[in-house]
Amino acid sequence: MENHPQENHCAEQLTQDSVDRHVAQWSKELAWMDPVKEAIYVRLAKLARHASQARRDALDSDGLRHWQYKVLLTLRRHGPPYTASPSELADRLGLTRGALSARLAPLEEAGLIGRTHESADRRRVLVRLTDAGYAAFEQHAAAEEADEVALLAALTAEEQRTLADLLRKLVVAAESGPDGHAPRRSRSAES
Repeated sequence: MENHPQENHCAEQLTQDSVDRHVAQWSKELAWMDPVKEAIYVRLAKLARHASQARRDALDSDGLRHWQYKVLLTLRRHGPPYTASPSELADRLGLTRGALSARLAPLEEAGLIGRTHESADRRRVLVRLTDAGYAAFEQHAAAEEADEVALLAALTAEEQRTLADLLRKLVVAAESGPDGHAPRRSRSAES
């Protein structure tokens, strides 16, 4: 008897999920639908919603709003000394300077960021992550990490690497666009 890896993979006893039921139902109605494509896209959408909800839940438990976390994340991403000019922050966050200013005030009042003037040019303001802001970022990032590790525990280390590689191929294809050139990037793509 020949050994066909594809058949062996399909013959594995896998637990059915809600997507299997979705695909089975729509396959009866839509003869033209590719069930494998549908299963991939619906599962990606479900996982994206799961990740978003887990992030919202972690933020709620940390007492942070999503936009507050994004400001802290952007400053942290800068690396030590975790400072940026307001215009740099606005550009990275996709905000106007006025909208950013309105967001910085509550963060400053909470002690998560500080605004200082450069010594050489007092007109130039720098936004910096405070120790409290650093700690708030760390607390939230650790909570997200725990949620992500818990979900990925369903896969072996080898399966995780394979999934990461396959998803990279899809991201490269999405980032290069249909004509092979990179489309305009959305400002939220880096979060």
